[in-house]
Amino acid sequence: MGTVGTGTDGTAGTDGERRRLINVAYRLLGSVTEAEDAVQDAYARWYGLPRGRREQILSPGAWLTTVTGRICLDRLGSARARRERYVGAWLPEPLPDRTEWGSAGGGAGPAGSPDPADQIVLDESVSMAFLVVLESMTPAERVAFVLHDVFAYPFAEIADVLGRTPGACKQLASSARRRIGAARPAGVAAGRSDVVRHVKEAWESKDIAALVGLLDPAAVMTADGGGLVGAVLRPVEGGARIAQYMVAIADRAPGLELLERSVNGAPGLVARRGGVVMTVAAFDVGAGRVNRIWAVRNPEKLRPWAADA
Repeated sequence: MGTVGTGTDGTAGTDGERRRLINVAYRLLGSVTEAEDAVQDAYARWYGLPRGRREQILSPGAWLTTVTGRICLDRLGSARARRERYVGAWLPEPLPDRTEWGSAGGGAGPAGSPDPADQIVLDESVSMAFLVVLESMTPAERVAFVLHDVFAYPFAEIADVLGRTPGACKQLASSARRRIGAARPAGVAAGRSDVVRHVKEAWESKDIAALVGLLDPAAVMTADGGGLVGAVLRPVEGGARIAQYMVAIADRAPGLELLERSVNGAPGLVARRGGVVMTVAAFDVGAGRVNRIWAVRNPEKLRPWAADA
């Protein structure tokens, strides 16, 4: 995209906005690739403005945020139609913790450019549980909620993104808040890493009884293979059924290696075989048991994890 100048052409400081824009776009779209595309599109529009027009814009960052928000809003609308045709369940793209990548994951993309996944701040607003709930919102609700509740943008600015009044945007954010309700995560639950570690150990030893004890009786596991790899097309419900399914997977995949890794900022598991990451699993834990498992198997969504292999 090139380096932004620091002269008087109205582009000073816009390079520094990239990290924030990637963070906004990922939370809005649930995909690193789509977030990167949206931000690149916004910058292309910025550079496409006549120089005189850029010089008239007092806050390039606010302009870029507005444009990025509008691009994401449009893509959320079209994504709904695409996801209706998606094979099986659609899950957000899981994010690794760059500090766990080692030297292979140097955080640089092609030609030394920053990897967008390396720029996303891993906090509760990117937890898998949070992103899955965001998927239940309308595009307008999601934009209003994320911009206001996560990034503290005023409703007057959000109104420019959505093309609605500030009052209407406030109502959208309130509606989104109700959708989240008790489902909104309150950070990493105490003891979550221990529970995930015990799940790993029981899975490795194919101990169905131990797995059942670690899973809530009403637990639900959702897998996303995207039609590209084998995965259950519907959620598996019930701790006993999930335990049996996990052991069956281990039986069918000799040599499967399980690694404890941070997934979207919370303790999770990575399954790899022959050095290739096959599955990334995120967990929701409460009262010492696993309530939800989100297993992403679609290889297109596991590209940021290649450095972990």
